Amino acid sequence: MAHPGRIVVVSADIGAGHDRAADELTERLRGRGFQVDRLNLFHLLPGPVHRAVRETYRRVLHRLPRGYHLLFRLTSRSRVSVRAIRVLLRPFRARIRRRIPPDTRAVVTTYPFANQLLGPLRHRGRLGVPVLTYVTDFVVHPTWLAPGVDVYCTVRHAELQGGADVDVAVVQPLVSRAFAGGAGLDRRRARQRFGLPPEGVLALVVAGSWGVGEVAATVAEVGATGARPVVVCGRNEALRRRMSGPGRHVLGWVDDMPALMRAVDVVVENAGGLTCQEALAAGVPVVTYRPLPGHGRANADVLARSGLTRWAGTPEQLGPVLAAVLGTGPPRDTAGPCAGAAPEDPAGLVAEAARRAVPAGPADPGRRPLLDPVGDAVAVVAALLQSTGGLR
Repeated sequence: MAHPGRIVVVSADIGAGHDRAADELTERLRGRGFQVDRLNLFHLLPGPVHRAVRETYRRVLHRLPRGYHLLFRLTSRSRVSVRAIRVLLRPFRARIRRRIPPDTRAVVTTYPFANQLLGPLRHRGRLGVPVLTYVTDFVVHPTWLAPGVDVYCTVRHAELQGGADVDVAVVQPLVSRAFAGGAGLDRRRARQRFGLPPEGVLALVVAGSWGVGEVAATVAEVGATGARPVVVCGRNEALRRRMSGPGRHVLGWVDDMPALMRAVDVVVENAGGLTCQEALAAGVPVVTYRPLPGHGRANADVLARSGLTRWAGTPEQLGPVLAAVLGTGPPRDTAGPCAGAAPEDPAGLVAEAARRAVPAGPADPGRRPLLDPVGDAVAVVAALLQSTGGLR
């Protein structure tokens, strides 16, 4: 039987959260019979530029966190700065349009800058199929917002920054359903699987796939509360070597996070991204501590105000907060960012939009973006100046 249509899912290999959400969406859509193409936004760039962009972002998070926080605030407080980003990305619109096959019926993004390319194409009639986006954070930062995007899929309690009037759909988090089921392991067997002690309170310390943030300080301060830290360093091998030692439980990249969630008593995180959604889906209490600047602090604020997590602001607060969540945390497999009336499966929402849509058709080879280097440069400078003024 023929598939009901093709859907293109656009992500980016900046950290792992955007790709993991795209992976889960792809699996669900294929389970519904759709042909799904995956596109890494940064593959539009020459290889050296792609690597330079990714490495620069990683180094800024590691070495210049205050600079990243300033940039996040700048783009949060002025739509003009987001327009500047859109201008800088304009030369790549034709390239991404050519990567969308003629039989495509919907495009879904899990990375904000993809919206700044696809939204304008949709808005100007050069892409005739719906553009939907799944927001991987609890904060809908203005960099996600672009004219032409049809629907913004967010998890419950997500907050919109920038005051835009957009179509928002509350959906289930795009995490594996294995989290809710505990991967079929009880706690004892889960601990055996990872070589963890069978008794005692275990606190899972996570810092994303890049292992960024004040991980060493977090581990020491969690240990001082009496909980035993289990550290996941992601793909940061240097961090893994630094953190390893006798009596320590230090892991690198973990393929089976549902089983690891089953083994621990609490998750201590610093970004509020997809790993936080996974922990909440698994019913594991979550404490935010030493959050990353920018999106980490913004997510921490939303999560704490919504009651989904607790935010320990100082080392002195960490012990009491851990004790509180361990004593009154929700039961396993029942809590989560979508507790209450069940929101829609995002794959169902995308599938419905795709079934209603007419195929995209071929890209117009005769059309290219009209570049105006002088005008674009002026727009960027004006945007940055206006945005900087908005921070005062």
